[in-house]
Amino acid sequence: MATGATLHTFALSLSDIDRGAYQELELRLARHPSETTEFLITRLLAYCLEYEEGITFSDGGVSSTDEPAVLVRDLTGRITAWIEVGAPDSDRVHRGSKRAERVAVYTHRDPAKVLAQLTGKRIHRAETIPLVSFDRAFIEAAAAALERRNTATVSVTERQLYLELNGTSLSTAAEEHHLA
Repeated sequence: MATGATLHTFALSLSDIDRGAYQELELRLARHPSETTEFLITRLLAYCLEYEEGITFSDGGVSSTDEPAVLVRDLTGRITAWIEVGAPDSDRVHRGSKRAERVAVYTHRDPAKVLAQLTGKRIHRAETIPLVSFDRAFIEAAAAALERRNTATVSVTERQLYLELNGTSLSTAAEEHHLA
């Protein structure tokens, strides 16, 4: 018998001073059995750092081959932002860059390895695509604090990320690299 997805709920307060985004969110994230807790935390942080009207987690989540982990649609349903998480292959990033005005990749992995995997590959507008990475210890500590029902505060100022998750306070810089 196959194991189903684990549902995680978040009562989240977002204060992104850098972008002027302030929101109280109630989020439900399904963690697929093949998805690591670190991937789920990175997916949540990507959502917060990219937050704008029309943002959503993709229907297929980690198992989707047609959509990224997070995307933004305008009122007509057109995809305006394609946000990949982890270490996506170059074909996915290329396809996303052709479909959306803006693309970003968020990773909890070694950014040098992710960049090496994508460098030299055919990726539409690669020079405009940021790769945002988080400190490994930060992601591991956040993953250790994760529960099924979560209370979280995410604050961003000058690309410094502050996360309080279920009483655990953490901070890190969101380091930005570019694919080309």
